[in-house]
Amino acid sequence: MELINKYFPELDAKKLERFEALMPLYEDWNSKINVISRKDFEHFYERHVLHSLAIAKFHPFEAGMRIMDVGTGGGFPGIPLAIMFPETEFTLVDSIGKKIKVVKGVAEALGLQNVKAFHERAEKMRGKWNVVVSRAVTNLPDFYRWVENKLKQYKDFPSVLYLKGGDIEEELDQLPCASFVQDLTKHFSEDFFETKKLVSLYI
Repeated sequence: MELINKYFPELDAKKLERFEALMPLYEDWNSKINVISRKDFEHFYERHVLHSLAIAKFHPFEAGMRIMDVGTGGGFPGIPLAIMFPETEFTLVDSIGKKIKVVKGVAEALGLQNVKAFHERAEKMRGKWNVVVSRAVTNLPDFYRWVENKLKQYKDFPSVLYLKGGDIEEELDQLPCASFVQDLTKHFSEDFFETKKLVSLYI
């Protein structure tokens, strides 16, 4: 929680309470359904919560926007973002049912009224969203094909916000849309973020 307070000192009491509740909730769920590796769990707030919230640093969402988190796993980046933006609507999607069970359990325990979770492939979801977010579930060209017809432009927001590490230039060259890459070290100083990037796609 020190990291959350360090980078988001303006959080109100309700948001802080929910962020503090995340680790024990995931610890309990993880003992039943393994969604976070034991090694990673030692760095829960850095590698999962803060990493998810990088999107909030670059592109804070507005009330009424519709966001879809594709390949959410145990709820990242969707759950931390839903805590941060309680007036924004989040749809969390994963093709693995047991992971969605965890997402629903965590959202219910936190009282997150702005979260809906579905055991489904992104391509089969019906509806339109203003932004799709994800944490490196596949290569970007494939991901783009999954979501390109699910998007409805909102003001000047990028349509896809994709958290990814390493060298991505080759993938970006294959995309038929404009892209912009930002280093997470712009906002976070921890070593974990040295190779981490946020890719914004404008479809």
